[in-house]
Parts: sequence; structure tokens; C-alpha cells
Amino acid sequence: MWLSDASVRRKGDPPPEDGRVTWEIRASDGPDPAGGRAIRTLAYPERRLPPGGGPKEYRAARKEGVRAFTLWADPHRAGVFAQVITKSAAKGGPATYEVLGAAGEPLALIVREPAMRGGRVRTRWTVQRPGARPAVGLKGRPFWWGVWWLISPIQLVIMVGSVLSASGDIARMPRRTRWRTDGRVVLDFHSGADDNFELDVAEDGWDERVTASLLALLDSHEGWLGSPWDAAER
Repeated sequence: MWLSDASVRRKGDPPPEDGRVTWEIRASDGPDPAGGRAIRTLAYPERRLPPGGGPKEYRAARKEGVRAFTLWADPHRAGVFAQVITKSAAKGGPATYEVLGAAGEPLALIVREPAMRGGRVRTRWTVQRPGARPAVGLKGRPFWWGVWWLISPIQLVIMVGSVLSASGDIARMPRRTRWRTDGRVVLDFHSGADDNFELDVAEDGWDERVTASLLALLDSHEGWLGSPWDAAER
């Protein structure tokens, strides 16, 4: 599954006049008869603005690690697919998110522990479902992190040049994450088609409400070189 902006609008364009949710979490169950992928829309994620606040207040809270989403079952908000709330968060520290069903029933806890904290070199994501063993994933492969740090001085030069000339391409930090339970790979977040990062479910038994919520969280933590979907100004 992957996140896609269905409106394909340019930056600064107004939202669709009918007010629909334009972000989609799409999934593929295999090939279609034409040789491509059979694609379906699983949910429509939308950030949940704080009570009495707007996008500005949401962006201020997200800097502290807070995330709040509703994953709608349809683009016009007629039904809820899943919800994500923040149980605890601290700027630069761990954050715990809870995935809830449409009626508020608990489905999973997702913990994000940032890199360079508590002896961790890489960001760690833990998914804990009721009655199941935790799935733990570490962001990026050690080899590619080593390569990234080796070329980081060159990246800094490219970054300065990009600011001055509005051109240039900076390599993204390694993002691939594989979750393991008792040594088995159960989830895989990796580069897919059209430069999208996709979350593959490698083992049966996962609730799509949990995996879709995890995907929304992952894409909201793209890092300082990314463009998180929930950080828009309006």
C-alpha cells in the first residue's frame, strides 16, 4: 500500500470545491488482466485539527511529535475507517500513537523512537497489537546509512547551491524499514513505483486499519528533506 494525492494539484492551488479528502491510501492485491496492478483505494487520510485551532496550531503540535489523523472510508467523510491519536510525545523524543477503529476500539500501539537517542543509531518503530508479538523495524540499512554519512559533506555543498540557484538534487536519507517478529520479516516499507514508498505486508493476519495507519504515520515523518503529507499550510 502507498499514499497518493488524488487531486494531483499544483502547490498553492485551492482544494477541490466539493470539499472531498484528496489523499488516498491505495493498495494492490496483485496483477490485473491488462498486465498492470489491480489497485483499490483503502482509506482517505486527513489530519485532525486541534479543538479551536487550525493548520497553524496543528503544525506547531506536530513539531512536538504529535500526530492526529482520521482515515475515512470514503472521500466525503461518510464513514470512519480508522483513527490515529497521540498518547504521548516529546520533541526529539519517543512518541506513542494509538490506532483506533471507527467506534474507538483499540487496534494497536505504534511507538516511534528517534535515532541518536538512548544508544540507538537508527529510528525504531514498534507495532504492538493486542494478543500478538511486537513487530520491530529499524529505519534504513546500516550500509546505506554509512554511504549517506560519507557523502554528507557533498550533500551540504549541493544544499547550499540549491538554495542559491533553485536547482540541484539532494539524496534522501535511507528510509527502507523492515519489521520483524521473532526474526521473521512481517512488514516492509520500501521504494516502489513512481517514486512512492510502499508498505508491503509479508505475513497474513494484519488488520488493514493498522497497516494503513502505520503508513500514514511513516509518511508524516519523512524527515527534514521530505514533504510530509500532513504538514500543508491549509
